[in-house]
Amino acid sequence: MLRVHFTVDDLLRVRFASDPAPLLELTLAMAHLRRTDAGTAFTRWRRTARAALVSSAQPLLDLVPPDGTGPLFLDPISEGLEDGIDLIRSAPRAFVSSELRRLGATHGRVTPWITDLADQDGEAWRTLTTAVRAAHDTLLKPDWARVRQAVSSDVAWRSRLLAERGLQETLAGLFPGSHWEATVWCVPHRHTRDLHLAGTGLTLMPCAFGMSHPLCCRHPDGSVLILYPALTPLPMAGGTPDPDALSALLGPTRAHVLHLLTTPCTTTGIARELRISLPSVSEHAGTLRAAGLITTRREGKSVRHVCTALGSRLLQAGTATANC
Repeated sequence: MLRVHFTVDDLLRVRFASDPAPLLELTLAMAHLRRTDAGTAFTRWRRTARAALVSSAQPLLDLVPPDGTGPLFLDPISEGLEDGIDLIRSAPRAFVSSELRRLGATHGRVTPWITDLADQDGEAWRTLTTAVRAAHDTLLKPDWARVRQAVSSDVAWRSRLLAERGLQETLAGLFPGSHWEATVWCVPHRHTRDLHLAGTGLTLMPCAFGMSHPLCCRHPDGSVLILYPALTPLPMAGGTPDPDALSALLGPTRAHVLHLLTTPCTTTGIARELRISLPSVSEHAGTLRAAGLITTRREGKSVRHVCTALGSRLLQAGTATANC
């Protein structure tokens, strides 16, 4: 469990980052390449991306573990690729060494190339910058418009929820199973950790390549930065802006699924009603369930899904936005 402790000042200094950070998204994309989970939205994307990844980008895989907790100097907050690379190259030597030691201690990732990076070997650093550029051009650049759409749609929805329901409910909805204990936000996590904001504030950033667990680091403005998965991950984000606010946020098929589930419905019933395959229904239902928008229960030999209160509010918000 991650326990985020707020002071009064912190509660007044919570904001959502409105723009994606290229190198953060790139690190998370590389992490997804190293994962072997089945049945996620990224399964098909992983297969295609692995085949497309050029050899010059491969060294980057040594630095990014499957959980996305790579060295912090690798993914600074930046507006673009080149200024991000400048920040990587200018990272203090002591910081680089300590982060590479942490990587080795927690994930056993120690190779001669990583050792050369820690020793500030020029050729090793040229290999790194080449790998970052190559991975960016392969994995991120072709889909950057979709990444931006996934992030902006998520922030628009969270901002509306914040205005209507307040901070407590908004943050509790970022990760399934999270809740509040007084002024402590408790988020399910594989490790037990207490994070004291201590007046620095909190910046929340949705990521199109987000992980199911929170990732924390320091934002350049001094606040604590927590990354969370955008409601629509990249593989399900549309290629062009959608005039329907709900479809832009969820993707058209999942928006239809959520509309249908205002009344309980089985997996087979959804497939029949929307004329999609059973595996497709299961994938969409899994994403909606992970976002807290539907619940699923087994009744005999069938599985029945229904919209949650949060899902109903999302439908209402989408309808209100479309009518504006």
